[in-house]
Amino acid sequence: MPRRLEFRIEKWPISGAFTISRGAKTEAAVVVVGISDGEAVGRGECVPYARYGESPESVCAEIGKLAPEIARGMDRPALQTAMPAGAARNAIDCALWDLEAKRTGSSVAALAGVAAPSSVTTAYTLSLDTPEKMAAMARQVSRPILKLKLGANGDLERLHAVREAAPAASLIVDANEGWNENNLRENLEACARTNVALIEQPLPANEDHALRGIERIVPVCADESFHDRASFATLEGKYDAVNIKLDKTGGLTEALLVAAEAQARGLAIMVGCMVATSLAMAPALLLAGRARFIDLDGPLLLAKDREHGLRYDGSTVFPPAPSLWG
Repeated sequence: MPRRLEFRIEKWPISGAFTISRGAKTEAAVVVVGISDGEAVGRGECVPYARYGESPESVCAEIGKLAPEIARGMDRPALQTAMPAGAARNAIDCALWDLEAKRTGSSVAALAGVAAPSSVTTAYTLSLDTPEKMAAMARQVSRPILKLKLGANGDLERLHAVREAAPAASLIVDANEGWNENNLRENLEACARTNVALIEQPLPANEDHALRGIERIVPVCADESFHDRASFATLEGKYDAVNIKLDKTGGLTEALLVAAEAQARGLAIMVGCMVATSLAMAPALLLAGRARFIDLDGPLLLAKDREHGLRYDGSTVFPPAPSLWG
């Protein structure tokens, strides 16, 4: 029986607002793909990201173009050459993994030859806000790992306020390309003084050359500067870690290869996410065993998660049930 491809846009309300240096949003727009062979259905979820020229509509258009090939049985290797890395390929790739797991009765971890995921501790994101509000949120959530969205005037005050409010927490700073060459050194020094563990993407991706000429006294992680294996050639001398997000790599297939190469190059791994439901987080958990930093809190930022979602106990996230994915 030919395979059947279905896809749709879903919108999930965010609890409050999610604010970074580029703006704020109150809902997460995701695209969900289902691939059925008449006996089983595999699912995948992606988050189109305007920063990379994507929209829910453009991603759906990309997915729709592959419907004939998927109906004829397109596999994951063929998908890698048929589509570029990005959100659309991610949703299809993860749906194909899930479909194979459902058909074979095996887990995706076993099919991929990696260790089965176990429970891990995720960072919890504090949206960009005033120092007082970010400090109040840090006290309220009381999480062991906090990720601070920075990248605007007043970042030093925000950083010190959160550190005072959460003296025992491990801190990750994410500037989302919001710093510049002029304030880079001052911000790095402030992060060192407040014992920040990692800084994500301090400079715009097309201006990150300045990272080569400065002592990185706090490890720096590439996010917007890093997508898939082709990005490694541009990182040397600038970054100490890479943030692997399936919406950037174009799915789990490429992400597994990216993780292996990052380890071979001596780069630390962060497993990250967009704001999305548990269906988008589940495949990324297969990378968590190789990661030094885990940021898979997307569902925690939503007003509600989808049915059969991941179980979170505080900041501990548990592996998915097959009813969700994998």
